[in-house]
Amino acid sequence: MLQLTPHHKIYLATQHIDFRKGLDKITGVCREQLSLNPFVGDLFVFTNRKHTALKILVYDGQGFWLCMKRLSKGKFTWWPKPGAHTCTLSCAELSILIYNGNPKAAQLSSDWRPLLTDD
Repeated sequence: MLQLTPHHKIYLATQHIDFRKGLDKITGVCREQLSLNPFVGDLFVFTNRKHTALKILVYDGQGFWLCMKRLSKGKFTWWPKPGAHTCTLSCAELSILIYNGNPKAAQLSSDWRPLLTDD
């Protein structure tokens, strides 16, 4: 089971990939096109050309997880414009994206808040 925390780095690939690719090819995309190491436990989020599905790749220390979500109707309404190879998301923003929302338009509180102390 995967558990996401604010400590996780989440990279969203701005370019679509061919969804016929499996684990080995997608880890190659992380290394070669994104210049990132897929073995450090970061999450990598990809979409297909039509923006109807997402694939999430993560290494848990023992092996890779490759998760996929395909919408039954429509397409993902938000995706960053291709420019830089990646953009980053927080855990809360990834949750919003998975449910087909716009994570950059959501009004979210910060992941970290200072603790109140009794003086």
